[in-house]
Amino acid sequence: MTHRASAESSPSRPDSPFPTVANTDIHRVRETIITWFDSAARPLPWRDADTSAWAILVSEIMSQQTPVARVEPRWREWMQKWPTPADLAQAPTAEVLQRWDRLGYPRRALRLQEAARVIAEELDGQVPQTAEELERLPGIGSYTAAAVASFAHGERTTVLDTNVRRVLIRLFAGRDRPSASPGRAETQWAGQFVPEADHMKWNAGVMEFGALVCTAKNPRCQTCPLKDLCAWQKAGRPASANRPKTQKWAGTDRQLRGAVMDVLKSAHTEAGTEFRDSVAIDLFTAPTTTIDPDLLDTIGLRTSAALQTMRDLTADSDRIKRIINALVVDGLAAQQKERLSLPQ
Repeated sequence: MTHRASAESSPSRPDSPFPTVANTDIHRVRETIITWFDSAARPLPWRDADTSAWAILVSEIMSQQTPVARVEPRWREWMQKWPTPADLAQAPTAEVLQRWDRLGYPRRALRLQEAARVIAEELDGQVPQTAEELERLPGIGSYTAAAVASFAHGERTTVLDTNVRRVLIRLFAGRDRPSASPGRAETQWAGQFVPEADHMKWNAGVMEFGALVCTAKNPRCQTCPLKDLCAWQKAGRPASANRPKTQKWAGTDRQLRGAVMDVLKSAHTEAGTEFRDSVAIDLFTAPTTTIDPDLLDTIGLRTSAALQTMRDLTADSDRIKRIINALVVDGLAAQQKERLSLPQ
């Protein structure tokens, strides 16, 4: 397999964090990663040749900050339930949030449904083909737009997720990890590695390489086919001066938001029996000793268990009210007088 070395490589400024890379090294890295990907790629369902552009878009949104192992079962369920943008556009929002399950950051589900409505109602059901057009959809940023344009439509784009950035920064800049987010200079610098041919394999391959070999923790340097070229390896694998900020979960508002959402999802699941799919706000906020027993009769066993889990997290009713108000503002919950439910 032969890949033409890019002519886009240009000298970097002396103070640039992105060094000049020789075309021979660019060619070597392309060849190595594309060949590695041909044999090592995970058989992810959205990589199948007959996967629709819509299905690829869904996979990219679901995969943001979420491990693939958690994404795959939800993706399969979604594509069976809503195989086209029109299907998701017409779905009840409550069901969309419920089927998002525990993927996290549920506002992604709302933005995805908004994008589906635009595609269905304004674009004749067709997912845009270029990165520029994709970025006009609700909730679609530059990374997602570039990835979908590449993997769904074969556009030559520079796909820069955390894995790709880490591989390139280690190989050529000798740093453990990239900055928090890519700027224009990094995007332009990374563009030189994208070949004219096989750019889809490159984009998918270098991403996979970062996920399986050049990992954030415990990278497999001893078996890496590029270790002799890697500037980070040659420098002794120095740790980054700026350690990444880890997102706490226990005790945070994010945890409490998730617990409130679990209550609403449970109530929605039990709707259709003798239970209603809304929950009295007093059940969230009132002290246990003052709760009207009749209110408890309006919810089912699963909802009651989810409610107890939420209440175990905090007894601060003001905090819970603030969380509820934020969920309503974000469109993740709906309040009807003194009751709360998933939005319909």
